[in-house]
Amino acid sequence: MQQVFRPRQPLTAAAGNGARMTGDNGRKTMERRVPKHRSVYILPNLFTTASLLSGFVGLLWAAKGNYEGCALAILFSALMDGLDGKVARLTNTASEFGVQYDSLADLVAFGVTPAFMIFQYSLQNFNRVGVAVAFLFTVCGALRLARFNVQSNNSASKRFFTGLPIPAAGCTLACIVLFVPFMPEFMLKGLNGIILICTVCIAFLMVSRIRYASFKELGFFKAHPFRTMVFVIALFALIVASPKLFGSLILFGYIFSGLVHTFVLLPRMSRAANRLAQTQGSSFAAGSPENREAAASSEEPPRPDGQ
Repeated sequence: MQQVFRPRQPLTAAAGNGARMTGDNGRKTMERRVPKHRSVYILPNLFTTASLLSGFVGLLWAAKGNYEGCALAILFSALMDGLDGKVARLTNTASEFGVQYDSLADLVAFGVTPAFMIFQYSLQNFNRVGVAVAFLFTVCGALRLARFNVQSNNSASKRFFTGLPIPAAGCTLACIVLFVPFMPEFMLKGLNGIILICTVCIAFLMVSRIRYASFKELGFFKAHPFRTMVFVIALFALIVASPKLFGSLILFGYIFSGLVHTFVLLPRMSRAANRLAQTQGSSFAAGSPENREAAASSEEPPRPDGQ
């Protein structure tokens, strides 16, 4: 069979498809650039992987009955989850791949692991109802992440989240486990019912329209008033004094802060803005040329007859 000879394409033609021509001792070679959709940043994704690993280890600990260790693993996942975004912004290595990878890691670390932990810890006493509640928490976390990914590019304000973030929800279940030794004795009698109600409420808070502070605009590398530093140091001292107790109380306070902001502060600010708009509108209407002429004609004294 005769072999057909095909001339090789010139390098200039091949260099148009994402390739670059370089000289090496008088010979021309080609270096292909890695397509942007195939390249990833390693540093921020390492923190995301650490968060996913911690959530997976917590899942194994919960299966063995080590619920406190699982709760601490979930809190460590939250720390890694917060650092990956900070590192990506500081090093300018944010990417769409990192966003999607972070969402999948969050679903495992703060959706599946806390639901499994709280089921093994308490909800299994309710049989099928417990299974349904644990699954409700997981699916609401998935819906929360999907809604966030869709709305993040269209959201103008970064100061607030719409709905309770899934890391805060997972850490709340973890803090419930850590907070049980500090509960009064009368609450321990109905502990399983309290955990069931709290899990359902937290699940619905994730898919609600309640606004929670994101703290993204605070920044650790920005100048703040002196009282802010004093407040942060006081919180740090309380957490060091009793990490489980005051850490849980701070997180519970964050849960209630969204309710207060949405149902108390926002209506007050809305009413104040409406009153201000009405006041400015009435003053503008009173200062218009037509109203000034009408006021002048009404104040003009009557003229005598014959004039």
